[in-house]
Amino acid sequence: MRQIALDIGVDVGPTLSNFEPGLNLAALEHLQLWLAGHTRSPVPTYLWGEQGCGKTHLLAAVAQAITSQGHRVGWMDATLAEPSAFDADWDVVLMDDVQSYSAVQQHAAFNWFVHAATPGAARQPWVLAAGLLPPQDLPLREDLRTRLGWGHVFHLQVLGENERRAVLVRHAQALGMTLNTDLLDYLLSRFSRDLGHLIDLLHRLDTFALQTQRPLTIPLLRAMLDES
Repeated sequence: MRQIALDIGVDVGPTLSNFEPGLNLAALEHLQLWLAGHTRSPVPTYLWGEQGCGKTHLLAAVAQAITSQGHRVGWMDATLAEPSAFDADWDVVLMDDVQSYSAVQQHAAFNWFVHAATPGAARQPWVLAAGLLPPQDLPLREDLRTRLGWGHVFHLQVLGENERRAVLVRHAQALGMTLNTDLLDYLLSRFSRDLGHLIDLLHRLDTFALQTQRPLTIPLLRAMLDES
């Protein structure tokens, strides 16, 4: 019998504290210092690296941290077909997956950069952007590519297997789940290295286990995937 899984409000969303840095400690410390600073530098920051290295996690974590401080955030990614106009009340401008921006999105991103860097403005928002490629290799208009690369640039590395294992175990514990070694090995060997994808699987599996009232096992995961 299938039961309805209740949303009990467990919040395990992206934060800087639940980001496993691995070789990316310098980037994490840079973001932590900026968020903790009283006089914040407007010099932009660009994060790049292959899929699954944590770029979107860090951007979402910064958004969460800055909004919890009562500030406003502008967000753009490649799925946003018609970006909004620049808002002078933004304190942070976040741009994700910049390598996939359309001409319209590139125009908006450049416009956001220009407004964010206006000398003498009452507020100069910080621009934090991310993409798969280093700035010089981005398939973007030259003026936008130049702006993405003129500030702080960090190359993020994908976590090793032991580090990804530790992240999944901690995330499962936050959900109230216990991952046995067989299931954990199966997740790490059969699916993408992208932690976002693996964590999404954990959330789906947690819901499916509650609905079916079955323990967390490899057969349960297979049943969930077959059903979906």
